[in-house]
Amino acid sequence: MEVARAAGVSKTTASDALRRSGRVSEKTRQLVAETADRLGYTPNLSARSLRAATTGAIGLHLPEVLTRSEYYMSFVFGVIDQASRHDYDVTLLTSRGARARAAFHRLDGVVLGDPLVTDPVVHGLLASSVPVVTCERFTGDAEPAGTVRSDHAAMLSLLFDRLHDAGAARPALLASSTITDWGAILQRAYREWCERRGTAVRLRELPYGAPPEVTQDEIRALLSAEPGIDALVCAPDGSAAAALPVLREEGREVGRDVLLAACVDSGPLAHTDPPITAIDLRPREAGAACAELLFDLLAGRADEGAVRDLPIGLVERGSTAPRG
Repeated sequence: MEVARAAGVSKTTASDALRRSGRVSEKTRQLVAETADRLGYTPNLSARSLRAATTGAIGLHLPEVLTRSEYYMSFVFGVIDQASRHDYDVTLLTSRGARARAAFHRLDGVVLGDPLVTDPVVHGLLASSVPVVTCERFTGDAEPAGTVRSDHAAMLSLLFDRLHDAGAARPALLASSTITDWGAILQRAYREWCERRGTAVRLRELPYGAPPEVTQDEIRALLSAEPGIDALVCAPDGSAAAALPVLREEGREVGRDVLLAACVDSGPLAHTDPPITAIDLRPREAGAACAELLFDLLAGRADEGAVRDLPIGLVERGSTAPRG
């Protein structure tokens, strides 16, 4: 909580001072109030606590540039599914609508899907008085009330091991930006895998939310810089499908002289020619897990700072078949 940090007190003390509750001295109460005024903090007039949610609605904020992604749409439905089981509504928080902090106070809590360290709305939500649960770790200074995460490093290492076993000696990664924890984890895991295997790092990072034409230009640049690539793993959602026509125009046959895989599975990847191997991030389950953790926090069934793990899997298809 921003006010607590600026005033040099704990989150609990700041919260009690702003609500005029608990054992807080008048001097500390006045310090917190003056700090809140200086920072432009608007207290939650409903005085909601983690254990007494009553608005009947939770918020959901996603990176707007990626709302066209099948992953994020599935994530949204997972949040909605779980909220409906608790008779709650879900309010989608856009960048424009969330600029006014008073909007946060009409909610009992918020789910953040893949929080970007560069997103001012994320920073505003984490500095507000409502509990926030993130899908994956937030890499900034603020701490959410809860986090749902998956072991992406282990799964990416497994994928590269499978590519190696299938005959790939010079695999490359078309990486996602490190402004998300997921993107940073994948880049780090790939570099560590290359070090263990004694092979050169062949990596190119895509701008966050890059459209298909930019993705294809980056793939062409990667293939030009590293013509010996015999396997390509594409991190951003949709980038593996975008790679297929580029590889073909370069005279590469997917599944034979170059293997292709994705870090985000989607329906279309099962129907390309050949079907593309992908990591199944279980987005609907991830959305549901985030919402359930939020409701557990609100009901006192989970402690603030709780972290829950969501298993993910690898779906192997024809694009990475072992070479005969």
